[in-house]
Amino acid sequence: NSERAKEEASHSFEKLYHVLEEKKAAALRAIETSKNVRLEKLQTQVEEYQGLLENNGLVGYAQEVLKETDPSCFVQTAKQLHFRIQKATESLKSFRPAAESTFGDFVVDIAKQEEILSDLSFHSSGLDIPEINEEQSRMYNKALISWECPGKTDSADIYVLEYRKLNREEESATWQEVKVCSKSKVISDLDDDSSYAFRVRGYKGSVCSRWSREVILRTPPAPVFSFLFDDKCGYNSERLLLNPGRTSVESRAGFPLLLGSERIQVGCYTTLDYIIGDTGIDKGKHFWAFHVEAYSYLVKVGVVSSNKIQKLFHNTHDVTSPRYEQDSGHDSGSEDAFFDSLQPFTLVTLGMKKFFIPTTPAASKDPASRILPLPSRLGICLDCDKGKVGFYDAGCMKCLYECEVDCSGIMYPAFALMGGAAVHLEEAVTAKYGEYHDDI
Repeated sequence: NSERAKEEASHSFEKLYHVLEEKKAAALRAIETSKNVRLEKLQTQVEEYQGLLENNGLVGYAQEVLKETDPSCFVQTAKQLHFRIQKATESLKSFRPAAESTFGDFVVDIAKQEEILSDLSFHSSGLDIPEINEEQSRMYNKALISWECPGKTDSADIYVLEYRKLNREEESATWQEVKVCSKSKVISDLDDDSSYAFRVRGYKGSVCSRWSREVILRTPPAPVFSFLFDDKCGYNSERLLLNPGRTSVESRAGFPLLLGSERIQVGCYTTLDYIIGDTGIDKGKHFWAFHVEAYSYLVKVGVVSSNKIQKLFHNTHDVTSPRYEQDSGHDSGSEDAFFDSLQPFTLVTLGMKKFFIPTTPAASKDPASRILPLPSRLGICLDCDKGKVGFYDAGCMKCLYECEVDCSGIMYPAFALMGGAAVHLEEAVTAKYGEYHDDI
């Protein structure tokens, strides 16, 4: 059986050799044929111009002038010769060779073939093809790529993860290879605002599986900004609950309301409870992401300037109390725009599993067109230099809404919660995600 396998493998390589020899012979014949055709055209052109020179008698006249021994006569005839040469060479200024002398069109591009041949190995139908799990994989400050095998038999001993950057300038970018002993890997040193393709295959001894389906993921539009929830500036411990690591905040404002619901007859007097990040930004472009619990009733997220933080905490607006007139009977779009212009912050509204695009003069009049499904992870990109803030679906890094923002002061991440709601900051991808096995 081994001898038969050797013969079959040798036969396969002999077929490749035969194909390459045929391609090589055809390429060399094409170059030689092109060379001969060009030489014929150039030789014809040489004879044509040589004939023009001889017909004009310029060559013979020049030879006679060189035989002149008298200096004064030579000077006189040389002037005439120089004049005739100038007239003859004027026609050569527009001279073009009858054939191209370079062979730049005959370069063989073998990059793809090299990649295919380097991938040449034994494939086993019994070795499962890995599948990259897009839900467990994510791009943040680093890339976490996770995969799994559909079956349990003949599982691989080692995996090879390959990735490459996708863009117009580097369409032929080569795959970068990483060997992994587990079913996940953290990839560092990726460029911001770029798309990457990932694929993985398993190896068991000298046998390998076929490549998995390629998965394309996009990096954040800017470097990741790290911060925690601030438990001092404006933090209301009676209405908000922080976890010990200050990475999650939960609104408890709904519980007193429920406890006192027997005394409530008309209206609701719940206000927004604000909390900011403990680190500010004064320049550059930064990105952060978070997760809003699906049960959250109302959450606002965005940025606030340092010179408006006090106004943020002391001038909160109660949207359901008698102090706020919800509808004056006029154009609501203009009222919303006027209301937004008076706010000391830039926030968008989330709630009830929806993302609400703020009302602007250029926005659609149809409210349904401004309501999007709430992404599983939401991202915010703040560009202090350009004075813009964008809100992203952090899963696919798609911008959902972008607006201008006044970055005259130090900018802080800002959050507001109402009723039952919770926000969890996205954790940075670290090496602890990188190596784990199914049996752990």
